Amino acid sequence: MAGPLSWNITTGLDTEQLDGLVARVHQELVQDPDPPVMPGRMWALGLYKSVVLVLFLLRQNPVQEVAAELFGISQATVSRRWTALLPMVEKVLATHVPDPTEASAGRIVLVDGTLVTTWDWSSEGTTMFSGKHRDTGFNLQIAATLAGDLLAVSAPVPGSRHDMHAWRQSHFPEAFAEREGIGDLGYAGSRLFTPRRKPPGQERSAGDKRANRSVNTLRAAVERAIAHLKNWKILATRYRGPLTRFPDIVKTVTALTFYTRGW
Repeated sequence: MAGPLSWNITTGLDTEQLDGLVARVHQELVQDPDPPVMPGRMWALGLYKSVVLVLFLLRQNPVQEVAAELFGISQATVSRRWTALLPMVEKVLATHVPDPTEASAGRIVLVDGTLVTTWDWSSEGTTMFSGKHRDTGFNLQIAATLAGDLLAVSAPVPGSRHDMHAWRQSHFPEAFAEREGIGDLGYAGSRLFTPRRKPPGQERSAGDKRANRSVNTLRAAVERAIAHLKNWKILATRYRGPLTRFPDIVKTVTALTFYTRGW
């Protein structure tokens, strides 16, 4: 990690975006009457590399000990920077997250759920276990356009909850109430258009099969949006942190995704 050129892969931001983000975080810390940390007191790493560190943890999801070794600091310092600056990054980028109703105006909305895997915390019992995926984690609802552009990300719900429940618990039904929407069979019973179910004891007709292929072809765009979101590997590989912090991580990654795409 010798210089700015290396930060692009490390953080997912280009140099201009990274410089702009650091400037905003600095301004927020200076203006905060009770900042979690003062920029001038980050002797071990400095503000710029501290922000890079936070982005690195989100983008690559390493264990903190690995991040500490790569950045030449202690694991305790990594933990302190993460705790202090993660909320700052989300706060200064919150304005880049569009209102989903406005962003979806005149568009068809695609919706799908995805599981973000977590440690199997015994204290949570079976609430985090997804029978569909046979793993523990959080269910996130993702909305996208037919072009695969991200529209919104829901708050996480325990993985034991199916997509229909997660949809109802999210802000999506209200946000997209006036929009045409498409989902998979997991959303049957919602107002979303879904593939046609197989009749009991019968095969699907040729017409139903053609219709379902068309729906699935359209739905591929939301799967691309999910894949882009999961370029932030903290959502793609197993999340190891406290479960109570995960909603803030989702908000931060969502804001960063829109920020890097020019919203």
